[in-house]
Amino acid sequence: MAGWTRVVLRFRWPILAVWLVILLAGGLATAKLSPLLSNTFTVPGTDSERARTILQDHFGDRSDGEFLVIYKVRNGTAGARLKLERSIRQAARAVPSGQATALRDAKDSVVYGSILTTLNLAKAKGYTDDIRSALRAPPGVAAYVSGQPAIQSDLDPIFSRDLARGESIALPIALAVLLAVFGLSLAATIPFLFAAATITGTLGIVFIVAHHMTMATYVTNLVQLIGLGIAVDYSLLIVYRFREELAHGGTKDDAILRTMATAGRAVVFSGATVAIGLALLLFMPLPFIRSMGVGGFLIPLVSIVAAVTLQPALLSVYGRRGTRRVPVANWLRGKGVPLPHVAGPDVEHGFWARLARAIMQRPVAFFAIGACALLLAAVPALALQLTPGSAQGIPQYPSSVRGLNVLRASVGPGALSPTQIVVDGAHDPGVRAALQRLRSEVAADPEVAFVQTGTGPRFVDPSGRYEQMIVAGKHEYGDEPAQSFVHRLRDHLIPNAGFPPSVRVYAGGGPPQGVDFLTQSYATFPWLVLAVLVLTYLLLMRAFRSLILPLKAVVLNLLSVAASYGMLVVFFKWGLGGTVAGLYQFPQIEGWIPIFLFAMLFGLSMDYEVFLVSRMRETWDEEHDNVRAVSYGLERTGMIITAAAIIMVAAFSGFVAGRIVGLQQFGLGLAVAILADATIVRALLVPALMAWFGRWNWWLPAPLARIVRVKPSPLTEAA
Repeated sequence: MAGWTRVVLRFRWPILAVWLVILLAGGLATAKLSPLLSNTFTVPGTDSERARTILQDHFGDRSDGEFLVIYKVRNGTAGARLKLERSIRQAARAVPSGQATALRDAKDSVVYGSILTTLNLAKAKGYTDDIRSALRAPPGVAAYVSGQPAIQSDLDPIFSRDLARGESIALPIALAVLLAVFGLSLAATIPFLFAAATITGTLGIVFIVAHHMTMATYVTNLVQLIGLGIAVDYSLLIVYRFREELAHGGTKDDAILRTMATAGRAVVFSGATVAIGLALLLFMPLPFIRSMGVGGFLIPLVSIVAAVTLQPALLSVYGRRGTRRVPVANWLRGKGVPLPHVAGPDVEHGFWARLARAIMQRPVAFFAIGACALLLAAVPALALQLTPGSAQGIPQYPSSVRGLNVLRASVGPGALSPTQIVVDGAHDPGVRAALQRLRSEVAADPEVAFVQTGTGPRFVDPSGRYEQMIVAGKHEYGDEPAQSFVHRLRDHLIPNAGFPPSVRVYAGGGPPQGVDFLTQSYATFPWLVLAVLVLTYLLLMRAFRSLILPLKAVVLNLLSVAASYGMLVVFFKWGLGGTVAGLYQFPQIEGWIPIFLFAMLFGLSMDYEVFLVSRMRETWDEEHDNVRAVSYGLERTGMIITAAAIIMVAAFSGFVAGRIVGLQQFGLGLAVAILADATIVRALLVPALMAWFGRWNWWLPAPLARIVRVKPSPLTEAA
């Protein structure tokens, strides 16, 4: 690290110039990113994906690029039908490859049809305004353009406003915390410069990747808000340590070298733990989660690069003068103006040192209090129910959603995203009787509202090989009853219909796709968890040079994640969030949330573990006194961890303040886990466990030390 830092200091101006170019180019790319993003939940390798492919290739049914046009006709409107047919055909001409379907009647004077396209969702949504402009509804008729593309188009500006709202919460809180740590000083600007460079750099890479793979709409909010928290935290730790090293004497460059060898090294290991968890999302067999994983993985990766290049270059430019308290602060304090400044604690008698010694004197009591609190928070996770998604978890005021609600009230929620049963081999003589049996059994199911079959091009492809049956349920596609119906359909109804052995029958459409999304996700999830645990343990074993401390960190992090799952149930399913913060009350948690929470939280929580234990390790290596190592490490990092956690929670509150239920759930889960980790885990449970293990905290057998290429420290009796 020292050799690298010397190179950075030597070429600090070219390095700063490169980061300035990254900042500007990333800013331009960010402005053009939104049209490339879309939320698609395809599940490769499943029955629902095979059905989707057949419908797309042989029926021209590309559901992700299909617009719904809904008309609400007033009673007595004369000659409306012909005018409506002319209206939807005219609107279809506004889209390349657009083709209007026949209109269908529903209850309560509602008429609706589709505009089919061959475009994917990201491209189709760009034509929403063109369709609305071309749609000419006759007098007395209210017309709505809906469907996935229109809803995505209407949600894009909502995502942008939610992001701005989140930043308006996070940035002032981050500034206040930095001023509290550094006092009135120019040093408070360094983390913001660091964050701006890393966020725009990450979004610039996302912009490039989005041209080659589908990227989720959520990725911009994810990168900007989580990137803000991570970048400010990392820069805060390094700048704070730099000021400490300056106080110990020596030149500015010497202080930077010592800072990067300690705090810089801790940041690299912290970023690596975050990257490990998120990198494994890239191996999930689901494009939506993979795309979120790409955005999440790039955040710590770019932050690490910036920490070892941009950060020491900025410290060199700011120097001693730029990081000290501004003289006006001393003048204001002399005039009796209270200014925040909590830096420079008494390492022997400070609050955190006294707390550490108190805990180590009564470790059982403190451990019991902390562990019980986390376990109580985790217990509600047993009531966790998952959904692949829902239209009820988005704002209801956009025109596309209001139109969807008009149609839902008329035809029922299940008709908006029906199950589509696709038969491959419809020309087989034995298929007709089997189809009739299947139709009768499906129609008799208590979840089914109606079944549609026929001989027209909507139901049979031109070759006669494929045939589809459309089944509308009584519940929305992600609801529990809809998911249960899919299992009955696949496990009993289709097998019992008696199709010939050569015929393949696939259940696709909304409900089966949702079930496949959850099934595939959670078939892979245990392996993701195992891989994260093993890789994190090995990385921390090298960072801490200990066999016990990484195991303790892994177990405590699992408790933090479980507590966040439990609080999701309490706030969303049981309604506490609606009572205290105006959040959605929702019976289910979106299926991607627990997976992404685990991957993100396991790394983020390790940040504080690395910050804390690395400082303890430094003292142990010098003095071989376990009590002093713990108390000194907690005193030197307690304030920084608290400040970092406040900034991180403020960033996550940007998700909670938004109007998308999935992001609210994601933000709350992150905030709860980080808050619990920085308080209960790091301030109570870690010191208590380290008191129990004593000098064994620092033990690493020689064979393992050789494997991870570190020098083992001998077990020395504590002084």
